[in-house]
Amino acid sequence: MSSHREAPSISKDPVADNTDLYAFRDPTDPTKVTILANYIPLEEPAGGPNFFNFGDDVLYEILIDNNGDGVEDVVYQFRFKTKVANGATFLYNTLPISFNGTVYENLNINQSYTVTRVKGRRRKGSAKVLATGLRTPPVNVGPLSTPDYANLVPPSIHDIGSGRTVFAGQRRDGFYVDLGSIFDLGNLRPFAAFHILKPPPEDLPKDGVSGFNVHTIALRVPITDLTAGGVTPKGFDDPKAVLGIWAAASRQKATIRNGASDSDSDSDDSGDRTRGDEGDDDSDDSDDREVQAGPWTQVSRLGNPLINEVIIPLGKKDGWNATEPKDDKQFKAYYDDPELSRLIPFLYSPSGIQVPPPPRTDVVTILLTGIPAGAIPGFANFTGKVLADYLRLNVAIPVSEAPDPLGLLGGDIQGFPNGRRVMDDVVDIELRALAGATPFTPGFNVFPNNALADGISPVDPLVIPFLQEFPYLPTPHQGYKHEHDHG
Repeated sequence: MSSHREAPSISKDPVADNTDLYAFRDPTDPTKVTILANYIPLEEPAGGPNFFNFGDDVLYEILIDNNGDGVEDVVYQFRFKTKVANGATFLYNTLPISFNGTVYENLNINQSYTVTRVKGRRRKGSAKVLATGLRTPPVNVGPLSTPDYANLVPPSIHDIGSGRTVFAGQRRDGFYVDLGSIFDLGNLRPFAAFHILKPPPEDLPKDGVSGFNVHTIALRVPITDLTAGGVTPKGFDDPKAVLGIWAAASRQKATIRNGASDSDSDSDDSGDRTRGDEGDDDSDDSDDREVQAGPWTQVSRLGNPLINEVIIPLGKKDGWNATEPKDDKQFKAYYDDPELSRLIPFLYSPSGIQVPPPPRTDVVTILLTGIPAGAIPGFANFTGKVLADYLRLNVAIPVSEAPDPLGLLGGDIQGFPNGRRVMDDVVDIELRALAGATPFTPGFNVFPNNALADGISPVDPLVIPFLQEFPYLPTPHQGYKHEHDHG
């Protein structure tokens, strides 16, 4: 949650697991859009000696639909390559890590990557390699290994030309949720007194993601890099102002595992490759035990937060991860009649809470088509009649001068579901939306529907030190000193 361990198959493949996706007009340069795609859920900071890295055998992608047909028109692809400087030691680093202007000194495991931009379909479009051999920073090991971690990050923020900036590396997980209570039969601690099972009293809500890290791909590009025809939209009601954005991870269809007797065999990875990665021919002399081959197949995707987590039922979750947004009509029944919407009045029946009856056209509008112009003054993120799950970002809506974590529900039209900023409280927003506490169902936009919450917010009692500049997500927790379950 928002998409941490959300489906049976991907929970066994964390390196390819999308956890969160953010997309927003960049507050430091509103002519650009920043997109953050997180992977590898619940990274334990002290998880050495094999600390977390992106997967060399995973194709990571950020995809943009700019004409509302549920199909990508612009794609950014990321491929990683890991090199071990000294395979005769178990150490991640041999002395304190520093940057000498060219490389990270004393770092034994180095990871670099290639960025490719594809115009059109991700497997068939016109591909251009934007940059290769880009540095990633080390993970935040501790005070002896990474004594000045914050200053190790800037050398891995890369200007790759044409106004584009990219970063890939470890960050503190910026998502916040009382994970332990929500999945304990929907126990919202602030409303525990109204739960039919009468849970024991608890002091403060607990942020179940606190103390964990993720790996982030951060991309900042000009708005005209993403819009149809490369235009600057004229206003919020300009159809070309709304983008559909999602992230994905893919693996090649075949994996061959070599035993010890095969250690001298060739490691030929010449099967179907991502568009444009042919320019990355760095060799890797590590003792590989696996070879991947064949066409790429999607194993994870993420658009709106919490969809596969709580909207899609268990038997459909793996299939949803393999599906493209253009085919999301097949899942409409779960938006028309969300299971969580039915559970809320049942679990909290002593409160007398009621929710709108199905079919939930309000939920479909908010999450599958976007909101048309005229419904909310100055706002629109409608992408058309195609039912598709992705973040819908209107790039013509100005950056908010007073951001509200409740986004549109808090009167802040630049916040979720208009894209998603790092501080947006998507758990509370979606809980209330599923309970009907929105302008689309005014009869249900009353207490307690419009007060439903897990009790965790970015300002009280939990403070997440989001950065005020790219890449916006906080400095990762170090392995030597960190704590979980902060409340």
